[in-house]
Amino acid sequence: MLHIPSHKDYSAILTSAKNIAVVGLSPKAARPSNDVARYLIGVGYTVYPVNPGQDSILGLKCYPSLDALSASIDIVNIFRRSSEVLPIVEAAVEIGASTVWMQEGIVNTEAADYAEAHGLQVVMDRCIKIDHMNLAPIAH
Repeated sequence: MLHIPSHKDYSAILTSAKNIAVVGLSPKAARPSNDVARYLIGVGYTVYPVNPGQDSILGLKCYPSLDALSASIDIVNIFRRSSEVLPIVEAAVEIGASTVWMQEGIVNTEAADYAEAHGLQVVMDRCIKIDHMNLAPIAH
């Protein structure tokens, strides 16, 4: 059964994380994924852009997929359609990520159940930037 963490649990996720892969990161500054990634960089996280159509975003090397990353990833932050999430979550399990975070508006219970069954924490339909800002006094 899927368990969606409480705000207290978000704090634990956000304070323990160092490396965040942003899947579906757009090079366009006006897109939410770009804004969120810039924020995450600004508060001290190491961000790994994942977008197969780009070589670099925000001055960072862009990776075509999660399995192309050599770094250990704590959070896989997903900016893709709900219907496209399951393969990303499967890849997150394969690379040993700790958490999958589906951005606001993204809900895929099958993917969430898969992640949870494989020991990953799941956050769904929430914005990591907003949650971090709300927890800022205690997070990161």
